[in-house]
Amino acid sequence: MGTAQRDDQRSATERRRKELLEAADRVVLRDGPDATMNAIAAEAGITKPILYRHFGDKGGLYRALAVRHTDALLDALRAALDAPADRRRRVEATLDTYLYAIEARPQVYRFLMHPAEGGPGERGFDVGHHSAPLLRRLGEELAKVIAERVDLGEGSEELARVWGHGIVGMMHAAGDWWLRERPCSRTQLVHHLADLLWGRLATAGDRKGGPAF
Repeated sequence: MGTAQRDDQRSATERRRKELLEAADRVVLRDGPDATMNAIAAEAGITKPILYRHFGDKGGLYRALAVRHTDALLDALRAALDAPADRRRRVEATLDTYLYAIEARPQVYRFLMHPAEGGPGERGFDVGHHSAPLLRRLGEELAKVIAERVDLGEGSEELARVWGHGIVGMMHAAGDWWLRERPCSRTQLVHHLADLLWGRLATAGDRKGGPAF
């Protein structure tokens, strides 16, 4: 097989994989954590063995969907952090971006973050085991942004990582509780969480020569 033919085959496989992920997204939007491989295969117009051929199992499909949605969320969070506004407003915009994402697509959030209640053979799927890397990735990415933009003095790399993972944990825990109980508006929750963060971060200096935060 020539190089051009291999490239064409790879492109066709990538296109098919994208189509299958879009079909999975539609099922997840409808069924949330109850989405099954059978339903996704039916939505894509294929048999389940073909779906397994592309993703291996529900864990493989979950990881592919997690990367897809995490990439989109990270792009949105970076845009909020880099918006032309003062630090408090950018912190609020970042919090609001995360909360809007889970509010706008709650079924996707529940599929990614909560145990599935699928049919026989899928009840053992441990979403919590797979969601931990997703949260760690968000924490590491936020830590990089903090390290680049805020002068934290001695031990800044360690502190930036602590803050990055701590802020992501706070957003996740508060957002999960808020999405279930809706005790206040999203705007109010953003304000309350920003107040919680508004301690040392408010008085830390910006990195010299780097983008302001």
